[in-house]
Amino acid sequence: MNREALDQFCERGILTLVLAILVFGPLAMGAVDAPEFLVVQGLTIGVMLLWALRIWVSPKPQLLWPPICWVVLGFTIFAITRYLTADIEYVARHEMIQVLMYAFLFFAIVNNLYRQEAAQIIGFTLIFLAMAISAFAVYQFFKHSNRVWNFATPYVGRASGTYISPNNLAGFLEMLFPLATAYVLVGRMKAVTRVLLGYAALVMVAGLAVTFSRGGWAAAAIGLLVLLGILIGHRNHRIPALLLVVVCIGGGAFFTKIYLAKTLTYIMRVQGTVNNGQVELDFRREMWTTAERMWLDHFWWGVGPAHYDYRFREYRPEGVQRQPDRVHNDYLNLLADWGAIGGIIVLAGMAAFAAGLWETRKRVQRAEKDLGGRGMSNRFAFFLGASAGLLALAVHSVVDFNLHIPANAILGVTLLALLTSNLRFATERYWLNARLHFKMLVTVALAVGVAYLGWQGWRRGNEFVLLRRAQSPSLLVLERAALLEKAFAAEPNNFVTAYNIGEAYRIQSFEGGPDYAAQAEMAMRWYARARQLDPHDGYNDLRTGMCLDWLDRHAEAGAFYRTAESLDPNGYFTVANIGWHYIQV
Repeated sequence: MNREALDQFCERGILTLVLAILVFGPLAMGAVDAPEFLVVQGLTIGVMLLWALRIWVSPKPQLLWPPICWVVLGFTIFAITRYLTADIEYVARHEMIQVLMYAFLFFAIVNNLYRQEAAQIIGFTLIFLAMAISAFAVYQFFKHSNRVWNFATPYVGRASGTYISPNNLAGFLEMLFPLATAYVLVGRMKAVTRVLLGYAALVMVAGLAVTFSRGGWAAAAIGLLVLLGILIGHRNHRIPALLLVVVCIGGGAFFTKIYLAKTLTYIMRVQGTVNNGQVELDFRREMWTTAERMWLDHFWWGVGPAHYDYRFREYRPEGVQRQPDRVHNDYLNLLADWGAIGGIIVLAGMAAFAAGLWETRKRVQRAEKDLGGRGMSNRFAFFLGASAGLLALAVHSVVDFNLHIPANAILGVTLLALLTSNLRFATERYWLNARLHFKMLVTVALAVGVAYLGWQGWRRGNEFVLLRRAQSPSLLVLERAALLEKAFAAEPNNFVTAYNIGEAYRIQSFEGGPDYAAQAEMAMRWYARARQLDPHDGYNDLRTGMCLDWLDRHAEAGAFYRTAESLDPNGYFTVANIGWHYIQV
């Protein structure tokens, strides 16, 4: 095999693996849980290996490096630095791994999948995938099913397709619906393909409707209206765009009035949210206020990568007793976790991306005009559709956290990278000749990334297997503790595992057997270890106080309860157990 053939093989291999990531993630419930995420991580490692090989076998190795690449590199370095100084190493490491994966994928797509054919293959694949998932969502809605594969979602009456949350399905569809619409209106293709894409867009509308995601509806509508507004300004596309605007407004109003408004979910989700003219956003406002307080207390650096949920108890409002997981606002989540420095870097990236779009638009519009006739252009269609999809994602991020769902984040990164690579049509100044020192530098970076991601994947996989075995309901308490201790040996920084081991020994001690005192002491040792790994979790102090009360050491217990209260002053569980302590006294 000559060098050109091997280079083509690597390029096709990278495209295949990227497609596998983009298809697998949404089908695997967003790739949120460890097993599914590890598959995506393994596929990403494959992309990195093929890119490293291609750098050396390519006849004319070049590196495409637009300005936004400096921003992506800067945030990646900042993420590594912030991880090294984080309070909770375990969660910060997993967040950093996601940042590393997204950065590697971004650079790989920009430098290997910049051809128009690759963008079209990716676009068509994702559109028809979205159509299939939307059809499944419609089936769920009409069958009143909340089953996703072998899991049951808590969202009864709302369809989520292959995601757990309907809001995340809406986030996925809102990025692809404008792309499908743009291909139908502007794309250059056969009539059969155009009809199929039009049908896919209609099914996606139905899928969006049955998610009953208010944020998703608004984001998709804004993305579509911006797309159609741009096309109305083009002489060749003005009439179809105007007709589609009329159809969307009229058809949407008719469907809502005749059918949608009569469904119980619509009444609860939309009509029920309006009270005396004020829109209630559930607990979002309180979560946003909490995130703002965290950010202002840790203005420059933030509380730490993915730390919002773990620092929430210290800032908890009385009206929110659940753990929020995320802020439900990606911008505030960014500021709370990464601080003003992280926000400035991301803002610079958005500015660089917008500048790149402005520069690219001249070239794609010129290409459209050069075609003559109706000015159909797949390049122009992808440019408009992908840009509108990213705009929809940006709008939805105000009220949700789609950027923290790996499948949706990777889709956003892919669209961002493909649009960024279009700068090669506008100018040649961003191409760098990959001389020997460049090739060695990129190869070393990829090799280090492959080694680190591979090691972390193996480590997390071993931990997951042991934790899954420890969840068996047939195990006795101390048998479960033994398996958890093996999982902790595989991952000695997982504070949750340490806490659960302490819980196992505490529960066994509270049975009152002959070894109850030794078991209580063992539980307190594990709580102390968990406290070292996560100093912000007051439940370790709470349970330590309970063990001391159980051993009639009430004077010692009081200090631990006070610490627990300082770490979660408005938590009902903490306050209730402090009351239990006084009963023991």
